[in-house]
Amino acid sequence: MDLLTILVLGIGLSMDAFAVSICKGLSLPKLTISKCLIVGAWFGIFQGIMPLTGYLLGSRFEHYVDTFSAWIAFFLLVLIGANMIRESLSEEENNANAEFGFKTMFFLAVATSIDALAIGITFSCIPVVITSALNRTANTLLACLLIACTTFLISVGGVKIGNVFSTRYQKKAEITGGIILICLGIKILIEHF
Repeated sequence: MDLLTILVLGIGLSMDAFAVSICKGLSLPKLTISKCLIVGAWFGIFQGIMPLTGYLLGSRFEHYVDTFSAWIAFFLLVLIGANMIRESLSEEENNANAEFGFKTMFFLAVATSIDALAIGITFSCIPVVITSALNRTANTLLACLLIACTTFLISVGGVKIGNVFSTRYQKKAEITGGIILICLGIKILIEHF
């Protein structure tokens, strides 16, 4: 795989994170740079770590990852989406900071980066050659870094886009965000079969 392939791959892998970032932006009454950076960092870091992990595990566990990845992503996204809908319909005052807590962001980051784990396994089968000046492992590390940076930037943009649409329609936007996450989980499950 060359540089262009890795960049296109990074954009493709970041689309789930982009969709979830839009949902996070929809849930914000007021956009802050820190919220954009939190979302971008979580998704970017996980999109970089997961292919590296997949590369290190190698093709030895490819069958297990392929078998369960869609189910894991499906359950995490449906659970988080249903929770977003429940919270938006609740009479209690919503705390936007809680939606960016460790547990929520961790599960979202894992759910949106499971595909990257499988891509990492392919890195162990198909050599990554971004530059001939680096060895195979260094090229793979560079590829993971490029995927992480691409996802970070796209996710930050997603939060901003989502927030632009939420200022007038926050409650409906939160419900829509939850529905999008559930649909994304269903899409992942359907594509797997």
